[in-house]
Amino acid sequence: MSNYIELLSFGPTGWGWAILSGAWVTISIALATLPFGLALGLLVALAKRSDYRVLRALGTGYTTVFRGIPELLTLYIIYFGLQIVLQEVWSTLGFGRLDISPFVAGMVALGIVLAAFSAEVWVGALNAISKGQREAAAALGLTKAQAFWLVVLPQLFRVALPGLGNNWMVLLKETSLVSVITLQDLMFIATRANVVTKEPFLFFGVAMLIYLLFSGLSAWGISVLEARTNRAYSRSGRLA
Repeated sequence: MSNYIELLSFGPTGWGWAILSGAWVTISIALATLPFGLALGLLVALAKRSDYRVLRALGTGYTTVFRGIPELLTLYIIYFGLQIVLQEVWSTLGFGRLDISPFVAGMVALGIVLAAFSAEVWVGALNAISKGQREAAAALGLTKAQAFWLVVLPQLFRVALPGLGNNWMVLLKETSLVSVITLQDLMFIATRANVVTKEPFLFFGVAMLIYLLFSGLSAWGISVLEARTNRAYSRSGRLA
């Protein structure tokens, strides 16, 4: 037991600071990915519900592709493949070397995947808002864009929140994939500590507890948001 305490300590022979640093990177990339993925997902959802066939096809194709291929493959394509393409373009323009950091590559890759899944949530939320509200907005002289921003969007988050909460919980776990591109997140640190100390149960167990802590706090935060966004609604769904 004393050996375990020493390994988890914050001293020169302990891994405490490294684990905290990895946990910070994990939550940082998740928080950075969330707004990017949700905003892109909303754009994809609007494309899928567009009156234009081309936009509907593009939106459907996007969700089909990125919901159908493994997240790890998407990460590799962004980190390795996109970096090569951008480097070629950058060199053609006469500039020097261009490198994509693992953090940015991870954020973009996870955001692309999050967008594909959150788009379906946004579509469901958009469908849940009655058509009559849009018709009433049109009767008042509002354009489609104004009706969306002033009437639909304020209600959209409340309807979509349960599904988006599930997307966030999945995103938290998917951040562990960025360890394969050398980003020093919690999983990377736990794996490195295991290689050095040969104590897999200790460090992977600590990583498990930290992920569970993040998930528990997230579940609590989502429940608070749901209660707050629904506070003006009775059980019948009408304004109290």
